[in-house]
Amino acid sequence: MNAEIIAVGSELLLGQIANTNAQFISKQLAELGVNVYYHTVVGDNPTRLKDAIETARKRSNIILFTGGLGPTKDDLTKETICSALNRKLVIDEAAMLHIENYFLRTKRHMPENNRKQALVLSGSTVLKNDYGMAPGMALKEDDQLFMLLPGPPKEMEPMFLQYGIPYLKKQLHISEKIISRVLCFFGIGESQLETEIQDLIDAQSNPTIAPLAKDGEVTLRLTAKHHDEEKAKRLIDEVEAEIFSRVGEFFYGYDDATLSKQLMNTLSDCDLTISSAESLTGGLFLEELTKISGASRIVKGGIVCYTNEIKEELLHVQKQTLKTHGAVSEQCAYEMAEQIRTLTNSDIGVSFTGVAGPSKQENKPVGTVFIGISTKEKTVVYPLYLAGSRTGIRNRTVRYGFYYVNKMISSLNTGNE
Repeated sequence: MNAEIIAVGSELLLGQIANTNAQFISKQLAELGVNVYYHTVVGDNPTRLKDAIETARKRSNIILFTGGLGPTKDDLTKETICSALNRKLVIDEAAMLHIENYFLRTKRHMPENNRKQALVLSGSTVLKNDYGMAPGMALKEDDQLFMLLPGPPKEMEPMFLQYGIPYLKKQLHISEKIISRVLCFFGIGESQLETEIQDLIDAQSNPTIAPLAKDGEVTLRLTAKHHDEEKAKRLIDEVEAEIFSRVGEFFYGYDDATLSKQLMNTLSDCDLTISSAESLTGGLFLEELTKISGASRIVKGGIVCYTNEIKEELLHVQKQTLKTHGAVSEQCAYEMAEQIRTLTNSDIGVSFTGVAGPSKQENKPVGTVFIGISTKEKTVVYPLYLAGSRTGIRNRTVRYGFYYVNKMISSLNTGNE
């Protein structure tokens, strides 16, 4: 089955908001085995929307709409689809009661145009809106499936998960269990990872392997289908084991894992505390960690030591080190990491120094980075040579910091260097 997603809203074309709805729906449909071949965005214009519908009907089995279900005059999705399918709009009493109760609960007067939100296509299955007012709807017409969903993601996403997907599964007679698992990798490029497992990708059938690069990281989505859920999981286990035998050293977590969350979990499990001395990153490392619940038990503190004066006076980096080797150096990163650990009495001290750009510093090229990690057992410095924008270099440096601290803790726990 081939699907198309039509997002309705002039604000999308104007760049005021991003079309995250299409991304979300595409991901969910892929897990159902439904191919999404087209994303269409059309403004709040009935003529252009009708043209988009006619085009979609010629090439797609499933057409999903997001947006245009609100109470205002420019919300014309339902009316336009009614015209295209030669259907009528009828009041859904349950939806009307839901809307009226909302205004009663909030002690507000209900404008007359809110009644429009209770209108649905005749003969459609109504999809309840648990987080807003406008219901969604789904129907079958000439062997094509149509689904209308609200535009706000906080309404659309739970509606699609709770009511839209079960409707599609029933209509498409999907009885197989579809199991997906995402493997997250860092420190290896997309092209290198694909090269290492190219034969597995070429031979894929069930499970399937879908690589995705995202901002310095790479993920592999493994998806298996089987009538028996446990057998589907075993199929994924077998492919995962083969992948790990080749690139397992770069793996750091599953599904929605992030490097920062993974590090926090590792520190918590090992009952370790951490602190940072940040020059290049300006506090970004600790900012990411302290976003996570439970950080107060793990993060001791840090110093943003952007100038040599602060490095020397607050962090006690030796004047001779700065004079001989410079602030952007392995020696400086080494001392920064050791000093912040000692000053804060942490188990681990991390330091970041380097050149983010746009110009050289201390005659070192943009992208030269040193990350120091100090524990009671040892202190090591990791040199990096990154490319990209100033913001990109800083953000990637922070992620490498998470990654290297995780690796050091693992090596200490296993006794490996």
